[in-house]
Amino acid sequence: MISGKVRMNKMSVIIEGQRLSIEDICAVAEQAKQVKLSEQTDFVKRIDKGAEFIDTLLEEEGCVYGVTTGYGDSCTVSVPLEHVAELPKHLYTFHGCGLGKHFNPQQTRAILLVRLNSLAQGFSGVRYLLLQQITLLLNHDILPLIPEEGSVGASGDLTPLSYLAAVLAGEREVLYQGEKQATKDVFSQLNITPLILKPKEGLALMNGTAVMTAVACLAYQRAAYLSQLCTRITSMASIALNGNAYHFDKKLFSVKPHNGQIKVAQRIRTDLHLAVEAPRNDSRLQDRYSIRCAPHIIGVVEDALPWFRQFIENELNSANDNPIIDAEGEHVLHGGHFYGGHIAFAMDSMKMAIANLADLMDRQMAQLMDTKFNHGLPANLSGATKEQAMLNHGFKAVQIAVSAWTAEALKNTMPASVFSRSTECHNQDKVSMGTIAARDCIRVLELTEQVASAMLIAVVQAVELRGQQDKLSDEIKITVKQVRDQLDFLETDRALEQELRLCIKLIQDKHWKLYE
Repeated sequence: MISGKVRMNKMSVIIEGQRLSIEDICAVAEQAKQVKLSEQTDFVKRIDKGAEFIDTLLEEEGCVYGVTTGYGDSCTVSVPLEHVAELPKHLYTFHGCGLGKHFNPQQTRAILLVRLNSLAQGFSGVRYLLLQQITLLLNHDILPLIPEEGSVGASGDLTPLSYLAAVLAGEREVLYQGEKQATKDVFSQLNITPLILKPKEGLALMNGTAVMTAVACLAYQRAAYLSQLCTRITSMASIALNGNAYHFDKKLFSVKPHNGQIKVAQRIRTDLHLAVEAPRNDSRLQDRYSIRCAPHIIGVVEDALPWFRQFIENELNSANDNPIIDAEGEHVLHGGHFYGGHIAFAMDSMKMAIANLADLMDRQMAQLMDTKFNHGLPANLSGATKEQAMLNHGFKAVQIAVSAWTAEALKNTMPASVFSRSTECHNQDKVSMGTIAARDCIRVLELTEQVASAMLIAVVQAVELRGQQDKLSDEIKITVKQVRDQLDFLETDRALEQELRLCIKLIQDKHWKLYE
């Protein structure tokens, strides 16, 4: 192990077999918190007891799946006792075939913590020493380079998690201090002893849903923020379009009582200063659907978030490898807890709901830009003076880009979970595709954040062009000011790429003050 201790200069997430939240995972992923592995005697003993039970079984019965047998369809292949110690190394070695980009540092930290938490449930037959080694990686920010592609989501995330197993053993490569380095070199530098994996430990590390679950935790946080941002953008679009504020009337939403929909309408009412009852028969009738139906669209996300959380956090706090080691009852229980169906369904559902937000904002943008629909705003939201008006095109190209990003987001909503493929000699004949679903969801979130960044810049300009800033609610004034603190009014044509990139970064950092 390493000489000396990591200084715990931040609040820590405690690992002791208790429930963690999505927020815990995200805090560690974002380096807002470190990880502290419990040193309580009872916890240490409970973890080690699983590994000791495996040793007892080997001694007394001489046969344990994945210890004295091959893996998967190769379970009928016997491994002589003199070769048992070599088997974990073979498992992570032959699974070293991942391709594609590597998970980014934030995602990798989340993966490590999710796997650590699952093993800490005490049903995986691993040593406390292994948990210490994962904690060490996290707190020293030694990040395995894990390829994104190669998992079918059952038997768990075998190929990507093989990179964690290999790194614990001092092999392959890591990202450390911003540089790609050989694991052995980093371990040598920090005086970390590579772990020699014991029987069952390779399988316990790799045969689980940590990758898809970690990505799902990060996706949840981004989805929740996007839902609020889209709501604020809708409020400003309504203002800019001289919309009918009573589309969000409290009485109106009481007769279709979806909680998320009601919440969105209430937020918009606050933004619009709508505190009085609707008129008896409003002269301004009906705005187009992208304004009038916004609570119904955004409300789907808000109503889905609680069950997204339930699915994700149940998976996060589960023992999800195979077999399950019940050391207390002395049972080896063979099942399919590595199956990522719940995460797959949550991610497939989330990406569809989020893509609808992109489509909603795309339609709102179209209204703002077009003089046939924008109730007197300049074409393309140009801020140019009359003398320069014929030269300037405002947000015309940005709208085209928004259309492209939206189209790509919508294209990516095909559910991954229905594309199960029989593999591994038909042992894995029904798989979840949960990791692909999670990766797809992240891509849809990225594209929707791009749409939101463009729409936020444009709608602030539209509100300013409409005038009457003194009549805006405090909530809207804050958003306008926050945007203007970072980005200038678009008076004459300029390349907006860097400003859009900045806005995306601020969205991902949850910079804009919203509702909670």
